[in-house]
Amino acid sequence: MYFNQISVPGLGCQSYCIGCPAAKAMMVVDPKRDIQDYLEISLQEGMNITHIVNTHLHADHISGDQELSAATGADIYINDSVEITYPHKKIEHGDILTLGAAKFEVLHTPGHTPNSISLVVTDTSRSSEPQMILTGDLLFVGDVGRPDLPGAESLDEQVKNLYNSLYKTLASYPDYLEVYPAHGEGSLCGRGMSAKKSSTLGYERNANHMLRFNSFEEFKKDITSAFPARPKSFSHIIATNRKGADLLDACSMDKRLTPGQFQELMEDNSTLVMDTRGSAAYGGFHIPGSVNIGFEKQLANWVGMVIDPKSELLLVVDDREAYDRMTTELHRIGYDAILGYLSGGINAWLMSGRPVEQLSQISPLQLQRLLGPNCPKILDVRTPAEWNIAHIHQAKHLPLTEILEGNIPDMDKNQEIILQCGSGYRSNIAASFFKEAGFTNLKSLAGGIFAWSNANLPLV
Repeated sequence: MYFNQISVPGLGCQSYCIGCPAAKAMMVVDPKRDIQDYLEISLQEGMNITHIVNTHLHADHISGDQELSAATGADIYINDSVEITYPHKKIEHGDILTLGAAKFEVLHTPGHTPNSISLVVTDTSRSSEPQMILTGDLLFVGDVGRPDLPGAESLDEQVKNLYNSLYKTLASYPDYLEVYPAHGEGSLCGRGMSAKKSSTLGYERNANHMLRFNSFEEFKKDITSAFPARPKSFSHIIATNRKGADLLDACSMDKRLTPGQFQELMEDNSTLVMDTRGSAAYGGFHIPGSVNIGFEKQLANWVGMVIDPKSELLLVVDDREAYDRMTTELHRIGYDAILGYLSGGINAWLMSGRPVEQLSQISPLQLQRLLGPNCPKILDVRTPAEWNIAHIHQAKHLPLTEILEGNIPDMDKNQEIILQCGSGYRSNIAASFFKEAGFTNLKSLAGGIFAWSNANLPLV
């Protein structure tokens, strides 16, 4: 039996190629939208992609099922209770799919969604006993799937489903069974997943605190105590996956824009300028009104938090390679309305004589010298968990998620405000929203708490 796990850094998405070289057949489970990896594996291993399986209706990324089916002719399989409108084959609890030596048993394991399935995989060329389980978003390494995404009205039912799937449906399977989830570190489909990409049922039963409760009541109290932020992109992604995403061939992949063309498109209220450069470069010069979301692990999650999925995007990039990388990231989460990029980058805009703005960057040592009775207001935009670990003594806490919801304090808009996060990435995003609200004297702590700590400056 052939097995290969494909991971997407940042989003934490994990998909799988499983098949039988002797039978020349392969299944792809939970494919990402950019499908080249699967096509190359198919070609190199001499197996045809015959089955595409979604373990559930994904909320955090656009499924690659449409792209892959169009490229290979493979059928798409999904649980029979999922309400979708594209052609597919239904699978339900107890169904068996066989590709040569690879045998797949379908388990209905609701909880993350009402329709989630897991796949118990057996390599019959080695043993009649199962080898692994693809748990979808039911069980992660170190965590379990969040049950709140389908909506508050079904939360109690989903929590009960999640408990039954974890504590009852999986109970009959042996400790040695290898666990391969659909998501890992970085995903917002759980609360705190391990960086490790696989585990075993036995290890999770011993080490995963969500599998160690003595009663349903204890489990429910913990799982409902807090949920990760829900990006505004999730509803759009669910709706897109329900009908089947448009093929990427329909998307404009290379549209270079002169500064004049770029500015003309900016005048439409539905457009948004996304500056993908590093925080220091953005601070030096940027187009007025632009939002700085650069390349980093959590890029896709922050785009989903900050930008309305209906927005038409204009990109500021360093070069064509950066544009290609960014469009791949955006397409993965359903941001397909990319109008183009500024040819020649910010330098072309600057040399054309068009207006620019700056976001002053202050170093840790410069800020440390300002601490005291007359210190400017310092706003720490990190998460509550990060704040509780350590923070700058005179800082005030204002999580970025609250800023994105419009909860900006009523303050003197001309006073000096220093925005600070972990690395400078989120403080630049926060600055864009403060500027839009009319604040005029903003700075960002260059390097954030990371640089502050490396400068051996005190935290409380």
